Amino acid sequence: MAYNNRFAQSDENRRDELIRIIEHSVEKLTLPELEALYYDMSTKSYIND
Repeated sequence: MAYNNRFAQSDENRRDELIRIIEHSVEKLTLPELEALYYDMSTKSYIND
């Protein structure tokens, strides 16, 4: 069990790291870039309004 938890923790840490990187990158986007990203993500069903 401890062996599996170690990998799960590693995955959670990697996920948190990726979210921080993505958030930091998104903060730098212009409005047209954000709109394009929003459109792309909504057409791929990553965003459900």
